[in-house]
Amino acid sequence: MKMLRTMLHTASFAATLAFLTSAQAQGVMKIGEVNSYKAQPAFLEPYKKGMELAIDEVNAAGGVNGKQLELITRDDNANPGDAVRVAEELISREKVDVLMGTFLSNTGLAVADFAKQKKFFFLAGEPLTDKIIWGSGNKYTYRLRPGTYMQAAMLVPEAVKLKKKRWALVYPNYEYGQSAVAAFKQLLKAAQPDVEFVVEQAPPLGKLDAGSVVQALADAKPDAIFNVLFGADLSKFVREGNTRGLFQGREVVSVLTGEPEYMDPLKEEAPNGWVVTGYPWYGIATPEHKAFLAAYQAKFKDYPRLGSVVGYTAVKSIAAGLKKAGSSDTEKLVAAFKGLQVDSPFGKITYRAQDNQSTMGAYVGKTKNDGGKGVMVNYSYFDGAKYLPSDAEVAKLRAPD
Repeated sequence: MKMLRTMLHTASFAATLAFLTSAQAQGVMKIGEVNSYKAQPAFLEPYKKGMELAIDEVNAAGGVNGKQLELITRDDNANPGDAVRVAEELISREKVDVLMGTFLSNTGLAVADFAKQKKFFFLAGEPLTDKIIWGSGNKYTYRLRPGTYMQAAMLVPEAVKLKKKRWALVYPNYEYGQSAVAAFKQLLKAAQPDVEFVVEQAPPLGKLDAGSVVQALADAKPDAIFNVLFGADLSKFVREGNTRGLFQGREVVSVLTGEPEYMDPLKEEAPNGWVVTGYPWYGIATPEHKAFLAAYQAKFKDYPRLGSVVGYTAVKSIAAGLKKAGSSDTEKLVAAFKGLQVDSPFGKITYRAQDNQSTMGAYVGKTKNDGGKGVMVNYSYFDGAKYLPSDAEVAKLRAPD
């Protein structure tokens, strides 16, 4: 009898534990997040803080559809194969409701293809290649940040104003860099038919031989330079370019350089007068950004980077999509994101139904070395909705879902 009572007690405890576990699971919606945290910490450490702030805000307001959001992150080692492996783990082992994240364009494309094969919702926050929404676009993948076409479209009118004919191009030799340069060349040539591209330097990502690259650019004697390097490669390029006088008397147009995660490390070497896209967090006076800045600084005792805005807005987008869908059912979520409007630190954005791209824009301005610190000046916010191809053009670029 004693053994029987013990067995019954054990069985009862196990049943109770299973019930509580099930009840707890029913009260949570899981976001599975894949990213290159170890490889790209400058952007992704602030990005993670932005996600945490958004999770806190959503849950403090009651969660989504009565459920709390839970964030589960995995590192993809900046490798497409690893990105797919951990995405599979998040779905099969962690039972996440949605997938989100990726930084590099090649890992983003790999997870987007995985989402298509698995018929599972994926919000790509950061990858800038336009293949993710056009050439390789699929109904299960949406993207938050303005891609290479949008950023080139914002910068080209500024490049045309410079009235320079001979351009040099420098970019990391992988999907993002190739995509950015292709868009810039296409749009600048259309706006300024007499333009010439006199030299291209495309070093492997993270393996820039700054001396040889700067010398090759200088030897071509360009009037202006279009730069797509970022992170440690950008720092090496700027240092060597300053040393060798590459930028003296030459205009530079540069994607991403105005973002504090890439500008701040330059310190006293920060360039003057480059036309850039970026994030002048210290000067944005809109109510929505002021509220974000105050909440971020209160929680982390630090200023935000662009990664912070992307991580924050990605989570807010997932929350808004889940709320509109009324569940985490993939097909309902895919439908809910079509035309979804989301409040962001940059104002209201919309996920376009025709290509799953958000209308988040970017700040465009010029760099200034302000007493040994790089800042953006003379900047304006460029609404992403104004820098996207027409519906007719998108129909040619993107296969039907």
